[in-house]
Parts: sequence; C-alpha cells; structure tokens
Amino acid sequence: MLTTAHLKEVIADQRMIYHPLIEVPRAKFEKALELAETPQILIITGVRRSGKSTLMQQLRKSRQEQDFYLSFEDDRLASFSLSDFQLLLEVFIELFGPQKTFYFDEIQNIPGWEKFIRRLYEQGNKIIITGSNANLLSSELGTHLTGRYLTLELFPYSFEEYCIAKKHPVSTLDYFNTEQRALCKKWSNEYQAEGGFPEYLQYLKPEYLTTLYESILYRDIINRYKIPQEKPIKELVLFLSSNIGKTVTYNSLRKIVGLASGTTVAEYCQYLENCYLFFIVQRYDFSLKAQIQSPKKSYIIDTALAGVLGFRISADKGRFLENMAFLELKRRNVGMIYYHQGKHECDFVIREGNAITQAIQVTQSLEDASTKEREYAGLLDAMRIYGLSSGLILTENQSFEETIDNYKIVVMPLWRWLLNK
Repeated sequence: MLTTAHLKEVIADQRMIYHPLIEVPRAKFEKALELAETPQILIITGVRRSGKSTLMQQLRKSRQEQDFYLSFEDDRLASFSLSDFQLLLEVFIELFGPQKTFYFDEIQNIPGWEKFIRRLYEQGNKIIITGSNANLLSSELGTHLTGRYLTLELFPYSFEEYCIAKKHPVSTLDYFNTEQRALCKKWSNEYQAEGGFPEYLQYLKPEYLTTLYESILYRDIINRYKIPQEKPIKELVLFLSSNIGKTVTYNSLRKIVGLASGTTVAEYCQYLENCYLFFIVQRYDFSLKAQIQSPKKSYIIDTALAGVLGFRISADKGRFLENMAFLELKRRNVGMIYYHQGKHECDFVIREGNAITQAIQVTQSLEDASTKEREYAGLLDAMRIYGLSSGLILTENQSFEETIDNYKIVVMPLWRWLLNK
C-alpha cells in the first residue's frame, strides 16, 4: 500500500532526474505548444523511446506551472492503483501548493486512470499525458472522455531531425548543388541503416534495439494481453520484419506462425499496431467488404529495427525506401494510407475525406526498363481510377518529370521529398 511518505520520496527523486538539453527540436513541438494552450486533455502517444517524455519535459519548461509531474514507469509505483490518485493529488498540493496543470508519463500503466483524469478535467485543470499504447488510450478515453482530449502522435526522428542530430547542414537548403545532392543521398542511406530512435543514434549499439524490442514485446504485448505462448507472436514479428511492404493474408500468416485461426493473427497484428511496432495497410476498394477481406501490407516503425529483427539475404533497398516513405506519410498526418491493386499495383494512395488525393510509387531506381514500365503502370492505373492528374515516384536519386496521356508523373529522390516542408 502506498503511503504519503512513499509518494513524496518518488516525487522528490523524479525531480532530480537529469533531463538532457534539447539539441534536436522536434517538428511536433510547435503543434504540441498549440495544443497545450487548449482546455482539452493533451495525449502524446507513440512507440517507446521515440521522445514522448522529452517532449513533455519541453512543454513543462515552457509553462508557468511545472510541479505536478509523475512518471508511472517508476518501479516503486508498481502497486499504484486508482484509489491512490486522490492521495497523490493531496501530496502534490501539500508539497507545491494549488496548481492547475498536471503531467503524467505512461499513465496507461494504471487501470482506471481515465476516471481520475476526467475528474481533474471537470475541475478545470489542464492535463498532459504520454502513453505507448494507442488502443488502450483510445478505448479508455473514448469511453470516459469523449470530446475532452486531443492526441499528438510522435514518431522516431524524421530525416530532417536525424540530420540535425548528426549535425548535417540540410535544414536551411533551398537549392541543392552537386555536392549537396551527393551528401544528402549518403545521409539518406545512413538514415535508413541507423533509423531514428534518439538514444540509439548516440551509440549505435544493436543491443539497444534488441532490448527495446523485447521491452515492447513483453511489457506492451505478451503481458498486457495475456498471450499464452511467445513463439507465434515472435515468429509473426520475424516474418513481418523480413517482408516489409509485401502483401500477405491473415490466413497465410496463420499457417506460417502456427496459429489456429486467421482471427487470432488479426488480433496479434492489432496488438503490434497498438504499441506502434508495426502498421497494417489495407488495399483501397470502393467496397468496404472487399477492402477488409483483401491482403494486407505491413510496415515497421523504424528501418534500423527492421534490420535487427528481420531475416533477408539481399539488401532489399526498395522495400526499405518504401518503409521510409510510409513513415513520413504517417508523420505528416496526410490522411488514410492504402495501397492500390487494380490491373497493376501502386504502393500508396492517400484518402482525404471521401476522395483519393495522392498516388505514390517508391522504387530504388527507374534505370531498368522493366522496372520503369511496372512502376509507371501501377501509378497510371491508380491515377486513372481515382481521377488524379499527377502522381509521384520516389527513387533513391533520380529526378525528372514526364507527361503520358495528359497524366503528369513527377520523379523525385526520396531524400529530397523527405526534406520538403
């Protein structure tokens, strides 16, 4: 049972934790500042170690009231329960006096937390929360706090943030000369290999990514969802990590990982999405039933993590570029992301509202004639079906434009697209 003295000790110790200076300004910080000024609860969510806690600390430093803070990742709070929130509130007031701003890190660890947060909200307080599980946050907030919260998703570093972390001078460039283009291609290749987890980039030890994955697997999936056997979920992760961007059905996955039903596989994939480890992409179809029943594609949260977790006998450069493009689309919050499969396949189509507004292909190179024919066919097929006048092909380093039957095709290096504001 928690006591007043116990909580005071944890609060005092957490106030002494060193928070490093922010050398990489996150692109989401300005948006976070904007949302922090609203009366709604602010939820900062994303994969573990993506920088959510650091972003919260930035917000704390920017606000007048900073004291009502607690991280529930602390092992001394393992027994913390819903009834302890009232004691915590009293301890906060005793230590710091009345304040109206609360900061809670990884609060989803406490069952029933949303009931206390609702009480704080209805008393006119501002609450800022971080959490690493999208489904738990959305289901709990949807039940008890509908219309009372705003969500901000944080991902590992973008390419621009990576370059800032590595002190590569790209953020101010409006024009790229020969040397700059060559350097940006080089840095893009390094970004693919090293990924965007902030702490990993400091030391580049593969063990860090392995430990991070195990933490997500055991704490956020196996323990939380009471999965009886580790082997199927581990084999599912291995397969998805080794086959990013490839179509697969839940029934075929069932056979590969040895599960009893496709429904169980779908549930496991949902768990992987909930903790932001993988993203499942559906084929776009005007029929919702056909869309649900179609094969899926999957992408991983970080390309360096894919390199550590997956098995491959070739570099598979095109698939990694495709994954990088997908993650950037997620960061930009462009709309719903699908793939297109008609007569030909297009990697991404973006739905905004009720309409498809973008079609994007990703390939390493268009120098091979058969590759160019395939990529053009898929893009043009999507453009014709969805009534688009232009489409985009992202490559490793090619850049040109071409018009075919009044359809404009823009070919651009992925690194340049990643740096476009």
